[in-house]
Amino acid sequence: MENLNIPEHVAIIMDGNGRWAKLRGKMRITGHRAGANAVRSTVRAAIKNNIKMLTLYAFSSENWKRPSAEVKALMELFLRSLKNEVPKLHENNIKLKIIGDVSAFSDRLQSEIKIAESLTEDNDGLILNIAANYGGRWDITHALKNITDKLKSGELDVNTITEKLIDNEIQQHSVPDVDLLIRTGGEFRVSNFLLWQIIYAELYFTDIYWPDFNEEAFNEAIKTFSQRVRRFGGI
Repeated sequence: MENLNIPEHVAIIMDGNGRWAKLRGKMRITGHRAGANAVRSTVRAAIKNNIKMLTLYAFSSENWKRPSAEVKALMELFLRSLKNEVPKLHENNIKLKIIGDVSAFSDRLQSEIKIAESLTEDNDGLILNIAANYGGRWDITHALKNITDKLKSGELDVNTITEKLIDNEIQQHSVPDVDLLIRTGGEFRVSNFLLWQIIYAELYFTDIYWPDFNEEAFNEAIKTFSQRVRRFGGI
């Protein structure tokens, strides 16, 4: 996609797996499995578009409220995806990072996460963040707790608390803010995703269910982004 203003950081709320499956008379987990293909397609499209960072909302802190059988199936799918896909990510120089409270996951899944992150940590191509057991409010609350601990220990003075300091405590402290936030599935909300980081993100909503989101759909979102004028509060 030549001569386009390309976002550095794209974040995606991958919505519509369950409805995609329901339309086909299948179980919801079938939609989640189909969504894995969309992840591969989107990663390829991000690389082709020279996107520096891609953050995918895989499992929110609110998703634990879903039926236990679905949650269990999602955890198994996550584990299997790590085992199968991470070697391919590494071959393509992609750095993988899991953001969220991973302590709630099984020991087996936590171990696989550590292996995946360790394998790809020195890669300098696309940075792929997977938000798992993540919530924007949790992210901010966690940062504030860290700051409070530093205040109590005397490491920080209250007068030194700035937006930049808080930013450094947020899960994605080492990466840029989101430039483009995409949500599939026809819903129009951000669902507690990257609340701190999307302050000036351009929002793009599509009716396409996540399993059907392909390179063409991703390119259309990038094209739309390139046509917008970003003022960041200015004129």
